[in-house]
Amino acid sequence: MPKLSPTQLLPIGEVSRRTGVAVSALHYYEQLGLISSQRTSGNQRRFARHMMRRISLIRVAKRLGIPLESVRAALAGLPADRKPTMREWQRISQKWDAELEARKRAIEQLQQELTGCIGCGCLSMSKCRLLNLDDKLGAVGPGARRLDDLSGEADRRTRRRSAPATPAAASR
Repeated sequence: MPKLSPTQLLPIGEVSRRTGVAVSALHYYEQLGLISSQRTSGNQRRFARHMMRRISLIRVAKRLGIPLESVRAALAGLPADRKPTMREWQRISQKWDAELEARKRAIEQLQQELTGCIGCGCLSMSKCRLLNLDDKLGAVGPGARRLDDLSGEADRRTRRRSAPATPAAASR
């Protein structure tokens, strides 16, 4: 394959092959305004070589869980008509540092909460509300409960616990 000059435009298939991104995804990224192409007289897309850096950044962002809207906002500060400078790339990196740190703290908090639940299996502890938001059986007591137990048995137990003691109930 002949070596391409830095100013030569690449067909979409070549960009797909080099970046590992499907052609359909490249179309989508272009539709979102994350990347841009030029059109030939036959209406075929041609990409500047520096667009591959943008595509690589999009892939990394996706792997890190950064939403495409955040990627779009970051890329909006980069020139579309030339290769970005190192300083321009660093500016994007600094914007994402805070977001990634916040995600890291959230994951660490989730890990701490889950550590208390692992091995217990009850999912009814107050800490487990993260995992079992609609826990109705937690009021009945700790331990595993069957889903079909929700239908009425838990309600009856709850009523028995909260009902005032009567002589008839005390003699049982």
